[in-house]
Amino acid sequence: MSSNIVGIVGTGAMGSGIAQVAAISGRNVVAVDVSASALEKAQATIRQSLSRMVKKESISQEDADSAFSRISFSTKYEALSPADVIIEAATETLDLKRKILRDISRVAAEGTLIATNTSSLSVTALANEVQHPESFVGIHFFNPVPMMPLVEVVRGLATSDDASERASAFAQELGKTPVVVKNAPGFVVNRILVPMMNEAFFVLGEGIASAEEIDVGMKLGANHPIGPLALADMVGLDVLLLVVNILQTDTGDSKYRAAPLLREMVAAGQLGRKTGQGVYKYD
Repeated sequence: MSSNIVGIVGTGAMGSGIAQVAAISGRNVVAVDVSASALEKAQATIRQSLSRMVKKESISQEDADSAFSRISFSTKYEALSPADVIIEAATETLDLKRKILRDISRVAAEGTLIATNTSSLSVTALANEVQHPESFVGIHFFNPVPMMPLVEVVRGLATSDDASERASAFAQELGKTPVVVKNAPGFVVNRILVPMMNEAFFVLGEGIASAEEIDVGMKLGANHPIGPLALADMVGLDVLLLVVNILQTDTGDSKYRAAPLLREMVAAGQLGRKTGQGVYKYD
């Protein structure tokens, strides 16, 4: 089936970003969330992001307006029915994702590619919630979605070759580069990246260097575009802690234990850019 419609459930930072890049690529998008206020916030976020792209001359104002016009917003799952690709992009909470996937499966047409944008949860386990697990796959975008060119296509145990190929083709259609990976804790990128960010909190907590020195060291010494602590603030310290805990639980390996300072900052509500205070302060 091919309807040229992408359905997205969850319109936070990731869902809004996916909606934006899909619309820019020429796809029609149906964005679903639980409340009108959440959808209004998503609309404002997408408009602001498109405006930044216009200012940077990445796209024209006409193209930005056209892309936004291709996105519709709804609080009803039934609006997803015409889509040939539906992506769950809710927060990284297992029970929530399970419920959403059951609701998606209830309204999805036969042959629909259903995907999760999870960054750390088991694609194989989540596939149990859909009627056709062979058509279920992980399509893991990276934040911020409009800027980051990579997509991990994650194959669960039941994922068919056709679903994997369709997911990769969809990513390419959106201008992304897909890498196909097996289902495993953290997949590839977060399996490597998250422990590095966590280790930066160990180094900071032990007083070995200041936050600025740690970040400058990794930028200039490892040629990273952003330091691990600044990146953690961007990702959200609560998200980082969640993924660290999942890695330790799923692997049983103590090397993934969370840094005490990271736990303390999350407990204090200092979550990074989204709260105005993390490792660094933000206006």
